[in-house]
Amino acid sequence: VQLQASGGGLVQAGGSLRLSCAASESTFSFDTIGWYRQAPGKQRELVATIGAGGNINYEYSVKGRFTISRDNAKNTVNLQMNSLKPEDTAVYYCNAHRTTHKGWTRYGHDYWGQGTLVTVSS
Repeated sequence: VQLQASGGGLVQAGGSLRLSCAASESTFSFDTIGWYRQAPGKQRELVATIGAGGNINYEYSVKGRFTISRDNAKNTVNLQMNSLKPEDTAVYYCNAHRTTHKGWTRYGHDYWGQGTLVTVSS
């Protein structure tokens, strides 16, 4: 599985950016696919994910500002980020998660794209 992230950059507070994650296979083949971020000195945290069934999960601080969507034809998941704040500054990582089973045992598989830096200036 390959995930190719793009779209980071430098933007002023209040501005917008759009991140894209291109997967090497259908996004529906994963239980969830989406975005995490890691700010300097902080742990990686979930930003937004979308499930194979369409359920969406957002980190509380981005609700109403960020929108995750998928482009089925391009095997791509997008993150539209509006009203950006300096605290959104981080390296953003695309993530895809899949669960497989062997007998009674479940295995979780996480795939990560390379990070893309988002910098929001005040």
